[in-house]
Amino acid sequence: MKYAIVGTGARHSMFRTAVTETHAQGNELVALCDVNSKRLALSAGKVKNQKGNGVATYHAAEFDRMIAEQRPDTVIVTTPDYLHDKYIVEALRAGCNVMTEKPMTINVEKLKAILDAQRETGKSVAVTFNYRYTPARTQLKDILMAGTIGEITAIDFRWYLDRVHGADYFRRWHRYKDKSGGLLVHKSTHHFDLLNWWTASFPVHVAANGKRDFYTPEMAIKLGLAGHGERCHECPVADRCDFRMDLEENDKLRELYLDAEDEDGYIRDKCVFAPDITIEDTMQVQVAYANGISCNYTLCAYSPWEGLEIKFHGTKGELTHRHVEVHGVFGGDRQRPVEDGITTELHLAGKAPEKLEVWEGSGDHGGADPIMLGYLFDPQGVEPDRYNRSSDQVAGAWSILTGIAANQAIATGERIHVGEMLKTAGIDLGVDFG
Repeated sequence: MKYAIVGTGARHSMFRTAVTETHAQGNELVALCDVNSKRLALSAGKVKNQKGNGVATYHAAEFDRMIAEQRPDTVIVTTPDYLHDKYIVEALRAGCNVMTEKPMTINVEKLKAILDAQRETGKSVAVTFNYRYTPARTQLKDILMAGTIGEITAIDFRWYLDRVHGADYFRRWHRYKDKSGGLLVHKSTHHFDLLNWWTASFPVHVAANGKRDFYTPEMAIKLGLAGHGERCHECPVADRCDFRMDLEENDKLRELYLDAEDEDGYIRDKCVFAPDITIEDTMQVQVAYANGISCNYTLCAYSPWEGLEIKFHGTKGELTHRHVEVHGVFGGDRQRPVEDGITTELHLAGKAPEKLEVWEGSGDHGGADPIMLGYLFDPQGVEPDRYNRSSDQVAGAWSILTGIAANQAIATGERIHVGEMLKTAGIDLGVDFG
């Protein structure tokens, strides 16, 4: 299979390595495409065992020419979120299959364009939801599929981003809602996809509240950072800011961004307390699913620790899962738990709580990435997936619709009916909303 990658920022390297190293047999990377020639050259130079003159590189404006000349079977899209639809649609209409990073796109207009192109061309779209493949999260699916807690009635789901990871969304392009859809689309697409998958259902009604409480100009003053610059690089108060990102001290970040910013003007270390940020940092969402399950969801982007807590309420008992990824953040120092970072507890009615042995794996994202990449790039070499973890354009659509509806609910103060939202946009996902 021949692959081309469009978007050579930090995330694309996972796919590049999978095609050229981990799953190189039977696969070939034929081209890289980006707006930035320095990042293109940097990526091409890291490809091992290059053939001939190496991997062909193309400017983003030459995307159509790249497909015509290199004829990839699949185009992998790892650009900023707001550009996903452009390259997905163009690749589909050029006769290519598509593999895209999450979220598939950021609003219903772009979603309709993707769904229309896929339906008209019949080509495939795969959305890479690696969280489904994390062994500990797959274990929850296994327990729920077995009916161990009976029928699921309600879910409480809380996700915490610490002041290193969470802050990072407020210094790059993600901080503008028209570029990322906000955290309820960009980040929560993972979480809402897990909920859709765990419950085997889809959202019908969505209500939400959201605000920006922490990453604000007022907070900068409270923290003694008055007079801060527009970016961390050469900021006059950087020496006393716990949120400083030093692009010069990290070779990877320096090469990808600081050394390359003269090419496209992209600034990677903008101040997290800037007044022009348009996304929320504190969000709560209430979701009603088609099968009657209700969910309360919270996302906080400035917690003193990072991880998640989820409780499934069922007619036979409860299933509780907690993952502490980072204990705390003190002056930028992230302390990872040594043991008991992940716990899963089953509590059936009339019985004592039972702490389960958590399924484990090795590799990035809790062992998820190696498993997912095997199914994506070596489907013949893996066993059939009884958990149906692969995600197409329909799963990709449902994963973002909760966040899109939540954004609309925040903006209007109204409870959003997802079916009506889809009808207004001219989108038919083939389900009956009743």
